Amino acid sequence: MKNITRRTAIKTVLAGSAAAAVSGVANASPVVTNLTGATAKLKGNIRHSVSKWCFGDYELNEFCEICKRFGIESVELLDPKDWPVVQKHGLTVAMAQGAGLGIDRGFNDPGLHDELAASYEKVIPMVAEAGLTNLICFSGRRNGVTDLQGWENCEKGLKLITPIAEKYKVVLTMELLNSIGHKDYLCDHTVWGVELCRRVGSPNFKLLYDIYHMQIMEGDIINHIRKYHEFFSHIHTGGNPGRNEIDETQELYYPAIMKAIVDTGYKGFVGQEFVPKQPDKIASLEKCILICDV
Repeated sequence: MKNITRRTAIKTVLAGSAAAAVSGVANASPVVTNLTGATAKLKGNIRHSVSKWCFGDYELNEFCEICKRFGIESVELLDPKDWPVVQKHGLTVAMAQGAGLGIDRGFNDPGLHDELAASYEKVIPMVAEAGLTNLICFSGRRNGVTDLQGWENCEKGLKLITPIAEKYKVVLTMELLNSIGHKDYLCDHTVWGVELCRRVGSPNFKLLYDIYHMQIMEGDIINHIRKYHEFFSHIHTGGNPGRNEIDETQELYYPAIMKAIVDTGYKGFVGQEFVPKQPDKIASLEKCILICDV
């Protein structure tokens, strides 16, 4: 199968026109039909989503059918043209994309604010019309600024569009990424992102807490979830090292992490964003959904 990276996928994402989106999507059935034909009921404490880019060789309609079979409610990180495809299968898009200039060119650069605002002003109403909630955004690179300057730059840019997000009830969601693989990325620690949320001061700006990335940068995953969960509108998984399956082959113990998430009362989605290392990618997806079913 052709190997793609999320960086490659996201860099190609620009705001564009979309087909008419379908709203009022019902939740998928909470029944897993595994590859042996047996069925098992999911507990329903975690709302399951999956990032399509990790399984890029699967045609979207086929992938949606697979996800429904496993009790997954959402296929995420998709452009506007793909939202109706997912919704016709009775699924949703827990994290939408389609606005912005990519991971490296974000709100930390004042010279991009007008361009970013125009892009998000176009896509935010599309998200609302489709009946979706979360729209991803990025800080961009640090580019030599201090933490304080970065907060000020991002706050200024985000405040150009948060009133529109509030009007349409869309949550702008800035992803926390490691600044090693995504070299020089600014929003690379939970406390930095939380402070930006406080400065922006809008319920329609929150964080995407990516467990894989934050394990690389700071660790202490469960304590960060307990302390800062109110600032998260979405959560991503991924094994470390390697961003592969979230099983016994890596250093994070996801059953305990998922239990901590449930204990906080978090009601958002948990998106599987691991890159399958095993040849049978769908079996890996099934296994990881069941690991998170606490």
